[in-house]
Amino acid sequence: VQLQASGGGLVQTGGSLRLSCAASGRTFNMGWFRQAPGKEREFVSAINWTGGSTLYADSVKGRFTISRDNAKNMMYLQMNSLKPEDAARYYCAAGRIGPILVLTMAYNYWGQGTQVTVSS
Repeated sequence: VQLQASGGGLVQTGGSLRLSCAASGRTFNMGWFRQAPGKEREFVSAINWTGGSTLYADSVKGRFTISRDNAKNMMYLQMNSLKPEDAARYYCAAGRIGPILVLTMAYNYWGQGTQVTVSS
């Protein structure tokens, strides 16, 4: 499976962005991770293959919403009330069927990432 993330850009603090992840084929659990310069890649959000179960990092809970459209092999991340600390390169990932996991090792396929910059 190949993943292509898009939708990043420059936004002011408090603004919104919608990230998209296009998959080349059927996927099961999927997730978003982010990595800022000099920091480790961290979990942001994940969704199971039906879309019926989601998980969020505490830092984004209430501001970000993950969703998917299996008919289109797409996943999305709606990001609202963006903060400077949300600035990072955002990666989409696809993993196995089963419980949603936050560890990067639980995901087999990764996209190239899309850059999100938040100005203060």
